[in-house]
Amino acid sequence: MSDKSSTTEKPSTTLPATVEKIIRSPSPSIPERAQLAVEGGDHLYRELRIENALIDENGDKVRLKQGAEVEVTIEAEVSATIPKNDEGNGHGNSRP
Repeated sequence: MSDKSSTTEKPSTTLPATVEKIIRSPSPSIPERAQLAVEGGDHLYRELRIENALIDENGDKVRLKQGAEVEVTIEAEVSATIPKNDEGNGHGNSRP
């Protein structure tokens, strides 16, 4: 098996978040969800809902608790990004 790790890191950002609430499953076939409030997000778009299932350092299944402070990391391939233009419209386009 070959090691496919790269020396180049993917562009990323990490934002603090809080577990606002745990959404219980109405049925065994539907997983429990955790609603996260991401700091720095626009007011109407700061909530994320994810399946409340994580794996700890020992490989055991664990769940998030309501009120827990967590981090949300967003990562992208280099090919999925463009240089940021600080003086424009935020879309990487520059005007002459």
